[in-house]
Amino acid sequence: MIDSTTGGFEAGFSKDGQTREHALLAFTLGVNQMICCCNKMDATSPPYSQDRYEEIKQEVSGYLEKVGYNPATIPFVPISGFEGDNMIVREPRVVRRPDTSGSFGQLERARDCPFRTYRRSEA
Repeated sequence: MIDSTTGGFEAGFSKDGQTREHALLAFTLGVNQMICCCNKMDATSPPYSQDRYEEIKQEVSGYLEKVGYNPATIPFVPISGFEGDNMIVREPRVVRRPDTSGSFGQLERARDCPFRTYRRSEA
């Protein structure tokens, strides 16, 4: 979850920001699938700014690649939690985004590994 407001993103993405910290922790803990939500898109200037979305996507993608992720496999979804836009149903007035339905394969519980370990199904 990324704060898209002016100042909010910059604070979260600074050297000691939570956005960077959470991405690094997720990778360290073995999370290999994620969706990045650009929240508060209704509070950008102008509201639902395509330029702001692209700026955030570019900066975060670069960092995720440094951490070890492949940014091409991570969808970025612009949302507004306050307005409820783009959270359940694709909202046409919001920034264009990729179709995330079916982005992740079916996961199955690995029986020969530690608890909470999952593998992609071969099916």
